[in-house]
Amino acid sequence: MARLDSEPRVWSVGALCLAIADTLNARFNPIAVKGEISGFSRASSGHCYFNLKDDSGQIRCAMFKRAASALGFMPRDGEMVELRGKLGVYEARGDLQLVVESMQRAGQGDLFAQFLKLKTALENEGLFSQARKKRLPSHPRAIGLITSLGAAALHDVVTALQRRVPHIPVILAPASVQGSNAPVELLQSLKNLVAWQAPSNSANHQPMAVDVILIVRGGGSMEDLWSFNDETLVRAVAACPIPVVSGVGHETDFTLLDFVADLRAPTPTAAAELVAVDRSQRVLELETVHQVLTNSVMATLDKMNQRLDWVAGRLGRPSGRISDQNAKLQRIGQTLKFAVRTQVNQQLQGIKTLSLNLPKALQSNLQSQQRGLSHHQTRLDLLDPHLVLERGYAWLTDESGKALTHAKDFLPAQDVSATLADGQVKLRVL
Repeated sequence: MARLDSEPRVWSVGALCLAIADTLNARFNPIAVKGEISGFSRASSGHCYFNLKDDSGQIRCAMFKRAASALGFMPRDGEMVELRGKLGVYEARGDLQLVVESMQRAGQGDLFAQFLKLKTALENEGLFSQARKKRLPSHPRAIGLITSLGAAALHDVVTALQRRVPHIPVILAPASVQGSNAPVELLQSLKNLVAWQAPSNSANHQPMAVDVILIVRGGGSMEDLWSFNDETLVRAVAACPIPVVSGVGHETDFTLLDFVADLRAPTPTAAAELVAVDRSQRVLELETVHQVLTNSVMATLDKMNQRLDWVAGRLGRPSGRISDQNAKLQRIGQTLKFAVRTQVNQQLQGIKTLSLNLPKALQSNLQSQQRGLSHHQTRLDLLDPHLVLERGYAWLTDESGKALTHAKDFLPAQDVSATLADGQVKLRVL
């Protein structure tokens, strides 16, 4: 049996917040709510925080980076939106909080769904690829402009172009930028600019053509900008042979034209500035190029003049060449004369030295010859047979004069002639 005076359960703060969160989740989530944005802010982390309010109340909202990155527009204070998410409790402050998972402008759910569907299809075809986009010309001959005659964007673009590039003609192709007829008119204006050519003033010049096209209008709601999501127009811009710059809406507005254009500008004025480099900057660039070319030409001329001086120095004037050759011949003649004189002097000196040394050499040679002769005479005297005969020897020969030197050479009764120191004696062998 329960007591009527039993004490209530004592909760911790954290447990109570979790219990409330569980109750809200079971009772309401997921939830969709419609209201006006107030106090919108985006943190450096990418998370978004704001209040959603109406005439009778408000609720704190948090949209984390993952969900915020999928937005096709930038939310603004005062904008009516439809949110889908989950209610919960932020325990740190005990606040009721709606964690937003998706957001769309109120009343634009069907349009936004169409936008995303067509965007996905065109992107899958590669129409948004950076590889197919054309570069803007640095010096356009003429600038094409597509916008409404009554649009404030027309004044902004023309003013910017007149200030920056007054020398470049602007070709206006007017078209409605809002309403049911706008897509057809925008498409026709694009075709007109592609086909446009200014007549040439001279047979030597090519007709002037548009080199870049601007498509611009001011900001607005998705319904206001819907003409720039037209599939036929978007495909025509993708196939356009001339670079196209999109300057539709404000920085937070996006259309399919922005994705397919060769370059997207955040505003119409920015689109004009992207295709029109300020004239003073062009003049400065031209002056820089002129100075570079001048320096290059002067440096080339200096090198050529230096080479010319070098060649001229080697070639010289004819009279100078003749004079140089004469001087060279004179130097050669002097050299030859000196060489001959030196040679003659050397020969004379040799003869003189020889004449001085010849008597001595002859006398020395004569003495040497005399000594040799005396030596040979002495040896010859030693060989003189008379000297031998003087010592008592005799030279024996037979009747025919043949020398008899051995005993066996003698025969009995043989007549022998004996030569002595003072004469010959006839002998007979016994």
